[in-house]
Amino acid sequence: MSLFLIPFALHWCHIPKPEIAGPDRVGPALNLKHVWKEVAMKRTLLSRGWMTALLVAAVVLLAAPVARAAKPLATVSVSPVGLDWQTAGDYEKLTLTVSGPGGLILHREFRAGVSALFEFFGDDGKPLPDGAYTYELIAAPRLDAETRQALAAARRAGDDAAIAKLQTSGRLPRGPLAQSGTFTIQNGAVVSPELREPPAPRGPKAPANKGLTSITPKDVVTPDDSIIQGSLCVGLDCVNNESFGFDTIRLKENNTRIKFDDTSTGTGFPNHDWQLTANDSASGGANKFSIEDITAATVPFTVTGSAPTNSIFVDSTGRLGLRTSTPVLDLHIATSNTPAIRLEQNSSGGFTAQTWDVAGNEANFFVRDVTGGSRLPFRIRPGAPTSSIDINASGNVGIGTASPNDKLHIELDASGKAGITVRNSNATGFSGIEAFDEAGVSSFFLGADNANNNTRFNSLNNFPIVFFLNGTEKLRFPTSGNVITAANGAFLSSGGTWTSVSSRESKRDIAELSDSDALKTLEGLNPVTFRYKAEPEEQYVGFVAEDVPDLVATNDHKHLNPMDVVAVLTKVVQEQQKKIAELSARLADLEQEKK
Repeated sequence: MSLFLIPFALHWCHIPKPEIAGPDRVGPALNLKHVWKEVAMKRTLLSRGWMTALLVAAVVLLAAPVARAAKPLATVSVSPVGLDWQTAGDYEKLTLTVSGPGGLILHREFRAGVSALFEFFGDDGKPLPDGAYTYELIAAPRLDAETRQALAAARRAGDDAAIAKLQTSGRLPRGPLAQSGTFTIQNGAVVSPELREPPAPRGPKAPANKGLTSITPKDVVTPDDSIIQGSLCVGLDCVNNESFGFDTIRLKENNTRIKFDDTSTGTGFPNHDWQLTANDSASGGANKFSIEDITAATVPFTVTGSAPTNSIFVDSTGRLGLRTSTPVLDLHIATSNTPAIRLEQNSSGGFTAQTWDVAGNEANFFVRDVTGGSRLPFRIRPGAPTSSIDINASGNVGIGTASPNDKLHIELDASGKAGITVRNSNATGFSGIEAFDEAGVSSFFLGADNANNNTRFNSLNNFPIVFFLNGTEKLRFPTSGNVITAANGAFLSSGGTWTSVSSRESKRDIAELSDSDALKTLEGLNPVTFRYKAEPEEQYVGFVAEDVPDLVATNDHKHLNPMDVVAVLTKVVQEQQKKIAELSARLADLEQEKK
């Protein structure tokens, strides 16, 4: 660094000011003695030979171990027709996703042993447009049958420990096998990644003054624009003839900060101060890059050291990718094992702590109650049909339908399948459906009684059971009195007698039954003994409906009404009684004449 730039660099160097914790600050109070001691040491260092100290610092930095870059998944080369990825390992398949201008998204899959060649043509067969592209290459590991079985069993059981064991043993990769990068197409061809833009010519540097032994630093105030046709190094560890590479501005010391100090004082004008911070200052602090709200004493954004590539990626259309450089939707989360979102309510607000996970993998999409023992109260399996669960604007829930007409609407098209299955695994429980009235009183149960092995159709709390047809009552089971009451007036008494309705109000076309019709019908009746095919062990006495005279037969000649036969018998007996009475009178007269 030339002598001319030394004071300019010192002007840019940032030495933190002490901050005292108080009502408007967050965190412990700083040790003022320690802070000012650090400031004094830095100024003494400058006055006693800053060049030597900077040189020592540079040597220490060069000697510090440098983290090795992760081994790339594949090497990419440019061919006459596209880009070709050569993988370093053996994988089940490769999946390539490429995003380009105008929200273009392309997917390609390559099975094992096939070259991962991406040709510069879209799905429509047309050449890709010029512009910048981002790619992500994901490899599926090759697993043996035993590992696949163990993995499937662990997934079904939700056994994360078993999955971690497979990863520790090397049978499963510990992290995602992914690689991402960019390329540019210009004039229909990819721009070679080996091209480098030549640096702009730079003027000669001023020679260092070797006779200078000490410098008293002073602030530099330039009441005009400053233009540096070269690179700028700011910080106590900058050295003369700094090797900038492609850096335009470099901050170089053990505390690198850029602070935005807003001096606005007018009402209504924004005035928060902000700071870009690289790494904590204290020993044992975090390796991180943060955006700090100095005025509010908050750190709204932080990226920790060694965060993976594409931890946060925003494409040209505003889509956000987490661990992917090719987001397909507004928010795209990608990982090799169960991408998830955690919803955590802590107890700092006075509420009971509760944590939920929303996640998905090849086995299911699920909601996990982490606080409640990591139970999975909600699951959707892959392949579930459209509108498996569908809630419309009225709050109606459809199962198998997109247009539910009631609070619960179930539709299915499957032979021999039930629409609802209810099962209670408790041996003394009930499996069924229970209904409640507006006051929350249980009124009805339909289901199975596990303890007694029967099916229950049970009305509760003195609610009668009423059967309707098209809104018209047909049959009723009252809560007291008769066992059954029909809508036409017939009933089954509590004593077990069936009583048919016979009121004049319920009849029409009433006419006397002639004695000749009655006698003829009685003569046509043929009593028989028989057994029902469905009840062969029991013998009955009666008539065959197809054989009875028309007077007592139903229209279909398949049924008999006992009252019809009783009426015929009654008429015949009445006529017989008349004849008996006549004969008895004549007999009495004859006996009287003999006397």
